[in-house]
Amino acid sequence: MTVSCCDFSVMKTEVDRTANGSSKDENRPLEDNLENRKPRKRFISRRSFLSKTIALGAGTVGAGLLGSVRAAEASSSLSPGDAALLRFPAALEVIEADFWIQYNELGGSPDDEVPGGHGNEAYTDALEVIEDEMQDYIHDNTDDEITHHQFLNAYLVSKGANPAVLNRFRTLMGSTATGVNRGKIGKRLTNLTQLTIDTSWWTRYRDDSHNPDLDPNHVFPQAVPTLARNQHTAIPRTDADTSDANFLQAIANTAAFHFPTIEQGGSSLYPSLAQRATDVEVLRILMSIGPTETMHFQTWSDVAGNAPPLTAVDPVTGVSVTFPDLEVENELLDKALIMPEPCPFLSRSLPIVSIIRPTNTQGAAMGALRFLTDMGLFIGQSQAFFAYMTQLAQEADAATRGI
Repeated sequence: MTVSCCDFSVMKTEVDRTANGSSKDENRPLEDNLENRKPRKRFISRRSFLSKTIALGAGTVGAGLLGSVRAAEASSSLSPGDAALLRFPAALEVIEADFWIQYNELGGSPDDEVPGGHGNEAYTDALEVIEDEMQDYIHDNTDDEITHHQFLNAYLVSKGANPAVLNRFRTLMGSTATGVNRGKIGKRLTNLTQLTIDTSWWTRYRDDSHNPDLDPNHVFPQAVPTLARNQHTAIPRTDADTSDANFLQAIANTAAFHFPTIEQGGSSLYPSLAQRATDVEVLRILMSIGPTETMHFQTWSDVAGNAPPLTAVDPVTGVSVTFPDLEVENELLDKALIMPEPCPFLSRSLPIVSIIRPTNTQGAAMGALRFLTDMGLFIGQSQAFFAYMTQLAQEADAATRGI
């Protein structure tokens, strides 16, 4: 997808004031008093950026763009590469917090830690068919992602580097069902209602013969093939979606598989980016946050296996989805096998080993952005959003490990 649209001349260096773009009393402070400690503003012409004809998926970034970033951050105590390695995941954590907040409003436990919304009883009940502690799990995952982007952005600013700023892209509708934060309708970053979910991670982590780093062309089977086709909603779009119990359970099942699909991406991204870090403290940050994403993935991959088998048809789109019974003897699909199977790593001449996969650092950031885009998470977003995220991803992929 080529990124192009109307011009905007300045990318403001304002910091998201809260996890969901709201005022301080609606959530914990995002970066206390960061506005008084902001780094020098970075002015990058969007026309200049787009004139490089950067496409989503391109592997390189123009030298002129990187030069302008380096010049803007000349006073930072972080190298431009290390700053980029933190800024891209900071942006992804803002995005992740946005959709987890939506899940928490409808099916989690809104409270002083993660305020906003008051729950949707029917949706919550459907989620608890899958896991009776689902409310707490959703709440705690949401809280974690909020702290991740708060920390990463605050650290960047403390070092004189620019944070990831996405407030101007909070334009998507989101759900209007009972339980959502009414003040956030039309002010979301992400779209949870038109998802195409790749569940091949399920078999990838159960396969002892293939690793996407060594076998990039191997096709891992989908755990839920119909989720990988067409578009599916993971939250009730309106109260009408809660009137059919079978379809509502399908929505909850979709969410249950979306949770680990997202978190396995973070499990791979952090170690992939860490290999490019120069500063030992930046390396420490990436290596410390990454394992929490893996803990999320492990939890959600276990929970997803409890989704009840069913077939349902979306009354709005006419799209059918089927959730199979994953209590099977097939080792690639058995829901009980939640520990990563050993697989080839680095070289087939070495013994197989249980690892996170993939962790190839080449193009890792652009790969993550492409993965999220293909999922449909950004359907409805502006071309300016894709330009900004592409810039951050390409800067991260261009970082090189120094001495």
